Formats: sequence, structure tokens, C-alpha cells
Amino acid sequence: MGVLGCADIAIRRLMPTIAGLDGVEVVAVASRSRSKAEQVAGRFGCAAVTGYRDLLKRDDVEAVYIPLPPRLHYEWVAEALRAGKHVLAEKPLCTTHVETVELMAVARERGRVLAENFMFLHHSQHDAVRAMVAANAIGRLQVFSSSFGVPPLDPAGFRYQPALGGGALLDVGVYPLRAAQLFLPELEVLAATLRYDETTGVDVAGSALLAAPDGVAVQLAFGFDHSYRCEYALWGSTGRIAVDRAFTPPDQLKPPVRVERQDQATELAMPADPQVRNAVRAFVQAVRSGVDGPIEERATLRQAQLVEAVRDVARVTGSPARMLRAAG
Repeated sequence: MGVLGCADIAIRRLMPTIAGLDGVEVVAVASRSRSKAEQVAGRFGCAAVTGYRDLLKRDDVEAVYIPLPPRLHYEWVAEALRAGKHVLAEKPLCTTHVETVELMAVARERGRVLAENFMFLHHSQHDAVRAMVAANAIGRLQVFSSSFGVPPLDPAGFRYQPALGGGALLDVGVYPLRAAQLFLPELEVLAATLRYDETTGVDVAGSALLAAPDGVAVQLAFGFDHSYRCEYALWGSTGRIAVDRAFTPPDQLKPPVRVERQDQATELAMPADPQVRNAVRAFVQAVRSGVDGPIEERATLRQAQLVEAVRDVARVTGSPARMLRAAG
């Protein structure tokens, strides 16, 4: 594998994980800065490449991991696929639904694996919760709710730059949206809010109300101007299940899942599960097994549609001038 960009998530999570797996290794890392590429390459014992395009020309790179800011994904995922590389791209795969459709088509045309890297999907706790719901542990599902909020981030980072695809919706809001689809694959966005920061022009907080065809309600909240919260809950006719570390549980954590019924509450400790390793392994297995085209194509396309729908229906607050510039 090659890595396009020296993002924190690549250095802190993905590259160390790959280093510990059999059958895959990072052979090169690229940056626009030669010194940055050399610094990261030195840590992981791989080649340093100046410029993303030069990495894509390497014959020893079969696949690439792309942790670039969201606005750059479309260009570099497309270039990587056309260069014959399989691609694992950080979420969101693209910033628009149209771009997502186009990348899916390129992946199918070139017979390359393309995966959107939602690592939390590869933690076993979610399958366990789905099994409980299917076994009628809480009766008929009535409401799904989820929140993902983090304290203010580095103001110099891409998350506060509209031109790079910054903003809370694309950074943390996509997690509750994707989690809702684990239980309710067909959703419609009914209402939403986005609060824009007057200085940076990006959305720093938001919420959304969705509904399934059978009337099950979905309530979501997100932002990076909050105390930390990372959870989802399923409220049924006879009980409730709450998942407290839904999206970023550490590898050694046994995530707590609380099951509540009318006169009883039980806290279960789910098995520890290294979701980052699982995500990389699933990508590698798809490449090695000869899978052609996008992984979870339908879910990825639906996710892109929902993100756009939240933007389209959102009641926006913040500076009108910056709001218009952020909207293009």
C-alpha cells in the first residue's frame, strides 16, 4: 500500500495498524512537503515520495489509503483508480452525491476495489446490538437517536476551511447518519439545522430529523463545539438499548451496552474488538479475493444522498455573508 498524505489519522491509527498485519505493508508515503514525507517514512520504514501523483506511478504500490481533506477525495480517488490502484478512502468518500456516483463508476470500469473507511462499522458490538433488536429485545423499534460531538479542534486544521470540505456535518455528522442505516436502511430527511461559525464560515453544529417508511423516527445531533459524546440508542415498544462508545472505542475497551426494560436495566460489556485492524483487514481481503468495484456500493451512495438532503433542508444559522460563501 501507499499512503497519500500525512494526516494525523494515517500516522496515529492506520499506518501502525498496517505494520502489524500479515499480507500487507506500507511501501511509500507521499506528501507535498519532502521533509514531511521523509519524517513519516522514517517512522514506518518506507519510501518518502514528494507529490501524490509520483506515488501513484510506483509499480510496487497495489493499493492506496487516502486520508486527505474531503474536498480532495474526488480528484485523488479518481486518479488512483485510473492508475490501477485499489483505494481505501477516509470518510466521507466525496462531498457530493454526483461525485460519489462517478467514482463508483470508475471503480467498476477499472475493476478496482473502492471502500469508504467508516471504521466503526467493523466493530462487533453493532452486530450484537442488531441481533438483540432482531430477537425482539426491545419490541417494535420506535425511535433511533444518535449524537457525536467533540470539543473545539485545531483552528488551523482543514475542518475549519470550507474550501477543503471542512465542517461538522462531513466530519462527525456522517457517523450518526451511517449508524442509523445499520437499523433503518431506507430513510428520508424531514428537517435539519446547521450552525455556521461567523469567523471560519464552516458548520460547527447541526441536527437532523429523519423517518423510515414505517414511521420510525430518527433524531441526530453532531458538532465540534461540544463536550465529547459518541453514542446511539434504540427505543422500542418494550425497552431501550443504549450504545455509549459507538464510533471510536479504543482497541482494548469492552464497550458498555445498556439494555433497559420496564423494571429492569442490564449493562453488558461487549467484547473488545480492534475496529481499525478489522477495517484494514476487510479491505485487504476484498483486494486479495478479486472483488471488482465498490464495497457496500448501495450504502455508500445512500449515505451521500442523505448528507446532501441534510444540507438541502437545513435551517441555517450564522453570518449570512459567510453562510453564502460556504454554500458556494
